[in-house]
Amino acid sequence: MNYLVLSLVFIVYFVMVAYVGYLAWKSTNSSEDFMVAGRKTHPYIMALSYGATFISTAAIVGFGGVAGKYGMGILWLAFLNILIGMFIAFVFFGKRTRRMGLNLNTLTFPEFLGRRFNSKFIQYFSGLLIFLAMPLYASVVLIGAARFMESSLLIDFNIALFILAIVICAYVFFGGLKGVMYTDALQGTIMFCGMLILLGFIYWVLGGVTEANTALTQMAHLYPADAIAEGGTGWTSYPAFGTPFWWNLSTTMILGVGIGALAQPQLAVRFMTVESDKELNRSLLIGAIFIAVMTGTAYIVGSLSNVYFYQNFGQIAIDYVGGNMDSIIPTFISTALPEWFVYIFLLSLLAAAMSTLSSQYHTQGTALGHDIIKVIRNRGKSDEYTQEDYENITSAEEDSDNPLSTTQIGILVAVVLSLVLGYVLPSSIVALGTSLFMGLCAAAFLPVYAAALFWKRSTKPGAIAGILSGTLTSLFLLVFVYKKTATGLGICQFLFGQPMLINTMPWYAMDVMIIAIPVSIIFTIVVSLLTQPMDEEFLDKAFEGIPKNKKD
Repeated sequence: MNYLVLSLVFIVYFVMVAYVGYLAWKSTNSSEDFMVAGRKTHPYIMALSYGATFISTAAIVGFGGVAGKYGMGILWLAFLNILIGMFIAFVFFGKRTRRMGLNLNTLTFPEFLGRRFNSKFIQYFSGLLIFLAMPLYASVVLIGAARFMESSLLIDFNIALFILAIVICAYVFFGGLKGVMYTDALQGTIMFCGMLILLGFIYWVLGGVTEANTALTQMAHLYPADAIAEGGTGWTSYPAFGTPFWWNLSTTMILGVGIGALAQPQLAVRFMTVESDKELNRSLLIGAIFIAVMTGTAYIVGSLSNVYFYQNFGQIAIDYVGGNMDSIIPTFISTALPEWFVYIFLLSLLAAAMSTLSSQYHTQGTALGHDIIKVIRNRGKSDEYTQEDYENITSAEEDSDNPLSTTQIGILVAVVLSLVLGYVLPSSIVALGTSLFMGLCAAAFLPVYAAALFWKRSTKPGAIAGILSGTLTSLFLLVFVYKKTATGLGICQFLFGQPMLINTMPWYAMDVMIIAIPVSIIFTIVVSLLTQPMDEEFLDKAFEGIPKNKKD
């Protein structure tokens, strides 16, 4: 590897990132700029920022590695990413979120829920949940990028983790969401070009689309024995219905991430950064193409890497990398592709990690500074907001307490937490960690978020009941029922002398959100119907400019 060329490539890249971050810093003059990018973001920047935040090293390295071991069944996730994560999110959730967020003067996702239901408790509890849970997601994104630097650049894994965290922290700390979104657009462009080249290369080196897919199908007899034991049937076929592998792939990997994207706080806040619905419409097509290329390429390349490794080294991918799924994509890139492309893909992977991590650090920082500390400090005797809360967004210069300082402290804490977890988490954790976080967010927030947007009859007690029931149900199942987490944590073993409370199929293999989301929906609906409706005048203000449902 030519380290002089590599150094020049990296210098140019970081100069570009620094310049874009500087532009964002210069134009960040208020809390609104820092938290929602001034609400006037260009459609291209919004689309690339949304997509680059959505698709990270977790998708490329983590889920690409899952495809490398288990096959192309995970391509259904790419379909849901586009259908739910883009189309439904933008058309049905995004427009209402943008309008209602503007009506209620909200700057963050927890504040959006809190003000919609007139509950400071909802805001700081949601902020606390995000702040405590998101470090798991951030750490697995860090791990994915560091694994590639380890295998491609021969940099110590621990050093790579530290370097990545520090660089990303710098421009998030000073530039806020503008810094995040501007750099996302740059990084997303690099990611898109890199993945297009990778998709073309894998089919070129394997002799074409038909030849590559046929070769993979004919390797079914080499499919990993442990995957077969769990219900796998081959790299180009879906696992047997009802088996542990089927439940894990269908519920945790596909539904958990596909549906979970709707309730991701770092994605939902993007809808509040554009000026009108027209910008959202323009962003949708750009974002959908981006997501299709990014996810489809990662899953296809991960699966087809088995053909390459077997033809050249006599081993399937998972065996060649020593059993660590997170190393399949990085090892394939560094082994199969020309040296010049390793540089390009390394930049693509770093861009993916940096774009997602910057959003995660920003979200955690605003959760601690704006949604937890500031709300609790100013809570007073009432859990409800005052009229002044709804009408004012205080600028950074006008606020004597300087709310940006607590947010920036939150960013620093988030960086430290993700680093610590990155050092201690086990191998092959990237895809699972992503799925668990998204599933938890879906269970805690999705029913209440949907009710906030579409159901005027939902009430503050109903929303609180929905968030608490979804969260507690998820945590209980993760600790005592879901096999992968219950056995890893060991709490159930310690308390009850067995690894999990339910040892029969499909309960221990079913993703927690399959149970937790219906529980949250039931609590939200029932408690709302049993409690007094919210003030009609307030609801009219919140829903101003939003097309009425037929029931309204």
